[in-house]
Amino acid sequence: MPTRSGKGADSVASVAEARGTTGRAGPGTWFLVLPALVPILVLSVGPLLYGILLAFTDSQSGRTSATRWIGGLNFQDLLHDTLFWESFRIGLLWAIGVTVPQLLLALGLALLLNQDVRLRGLARALAIVPWAMPEVVVGIMWRLVYNPDAGVLNETLRDLGLGDGRDWLSGLGTALPAVVVVGVWAGMPQTTVALLAGLQNTPRELHEAAAVDGAGAWRRFRTVTWPALRPVALAITALNLIWNVNSFALVYVLTNGGPGGKTRLPMLFAYEEAFRYGQFGYAAAMGCVMVAVISILLAVFLAGRLRGGEDA
Repeated sequence: MPTRSGKGADSVASVAEARGTTGRAGPGTWFLVLPALVPILVLSVGPLLYGILLAFTDSQSGRTSATRWIGGLNFQDLLHDTLFWESFRIGLLWAIGVTVPQLLLALGLALLLNQDVRLRGLARALAIVPWAMPEVVVGIMWRLVYNPDAGVLNETLRDLGLGDGRDWLSGLGTALPAVVVVGVWAGMPQTTVALLAGLQNTPRELHEAAAVDGAGAWRRFRTVTWPALRPVALAITALNLIWNVNSFALVYVLTNGGPGGKTRLPMLFAYEEAFRYGQFGYAAAMGCVMVAVISILLAVFLAGRLRGGEDA
């Protein structure tokens, strides 16, 4: 017995020592992390810090004098820039108008693709086609669809006797909804793939047990499917919100911010200030404000969703 206890003590001590050793990050660990850490520092953290510093200067293109440190003057000007805050309002409408339908439509499509139907593999492959297309190509394709003279949409409306069609991307009341439709179509595949992965990780035995208990389709979804899918839906919705607020290429190709600024998202506004008017410092201040506001909104959204999940 003493021998066994001594061996047990030795084994426990060796395990504890091994755990303590693995818990410490040695030089070799940092060497393995460097290949992933260096690109993040160079391509993400570095430009972010430089942009923050640039926001406190009067940096402009084409000037001969040295760039000066001006403190918070750029941010003071932003507070009174009604055009910027209008673009921010449009950006929020765009982000919410794209993110919510993306989640609802992707959820329905994921539930459909999760069923055991014929040609399910082909349907899944076709569902991710928009995701594989560059945003510039998507924008050009949908410009052809919305073409007022020979576009597919207007031609279909004329054939159905629903009017002579209209210029969807140039109308003050139709430009933003038309662009939102394109954003939903282009961004739905990645949401579908994420939700479909969550559905496939849900144990089938839970559905079978609920069905044996007499639960209908809606009750099984509400008590089995959605609780298992909620973390995935929360994560992909948060990511979609960030991506949609930071959208640039799709709207730029479709409308270039027009007509009359009705689709001028904050990123488009900052781009114009920086590369059309050469106000680099002012544009950097816009970027800082957008990062701060988006971070606050995202934190409130995640806190509310997580609190709701705990209460449930």
